Amino acid sequence: MDDGQYVEVAPGVRLWAEQRGAADAPALLLIMGAQASGPGWPDELVDALAAHHRVIRYDHRDTGRSPWAFDERPYRITDLAEDAIGVLDGLGVARAHIVGMSLGGMLAQLLIADHPDRVSSATLIGTCALSTTDHIRPDGARVPVGELPGIAPEILEEWAKPVEDLGPEAELDRRVAHWRLLSGGGIPFDAEYFRALERRIIAHAGRYDTNGAHGRADDSGMLRTAELAGTEVPTLVVRATAEPVFPPPHADHLAQVIGHNTRIVEIPGMGHALPREVLGPLADAILERTVRFRRAP
Repeated sequence: MDDGQYVEVAPGVRLWAEQRGAADAPALLLIMGAQASGPGWPDELVDALAAHHRVIRYDHRDTGRSPWAFDERPYRITDLAEDAIGVLDGLGVARAHIVGMSLGGMLAQLLIADHPDRVSSATLIGTCALSTTDHIRPDGARVPVGELPGIAPEILEEWAKPVEDLGPEAELDRRVAHWRLLSGGGIPFDAEYFRALERRIIAHAGRYDTNGAHGRADDSGMLRTAELAGTEVPTLVVRATAEPVFPPPHADHLAQVIGHNTRIVEIPGMGHALPREVLGPLADAILERTVRFRRAP
């Protein structure tokens, strides 16, 4: 990973960003999830995408090398979506393909809804629809959004535990255990792979703590039911068969919500994580979508 650069996305807010690939290739913006920094996107995936795109990944506020200042300067989740537009503006990108995972998939939906002129295509991974529209099951039954399957109990239990500072190695142990739960059990878990990923994330940030800012941020005003239903943005929804945070019906619901110009791709064994085994299929699925809907950077 290179040293990247800093982009001012709001007065006094400078976020770290990195670019890979040809400068004149169509831009592709990677948006990570809650409390996850840019290096949460594995290098192998970034490099595969960078063979065809100008790939941009960045650190949200309160992650990585970006400012950790929520207590002094609180923000809303919707502000994080506007940060993504600020990154594009700061790098001189008029339009980009976007790929969002988990909370990043929600931010991507906000961009689809609020800034469709900036989005060439969207790929949504491990997320839920920002919509009140009922889910329609294959048998035709309508399921209210609130009755879709929820987060696995063992993950909720893990999230409820206080995070103690017991030193960097203990923190690595905690993060690897967390990834084991998030991976969902569909693919053999490689603890050393995730330990190495987290070592790179910690080295990048220069710190091993986490502050939970995104969980404390105001999440009101995120629903975009009508806007998503009417969007013309080509969208790919990834259905991860072992997803424990937003189980597979959420992917089907999301595709129904957006409807027009939407495709689902299923990745067997994938959970709420990016192990080595899913990187190739995921890159292929993203590139099939972005190459099909190429637009000027």
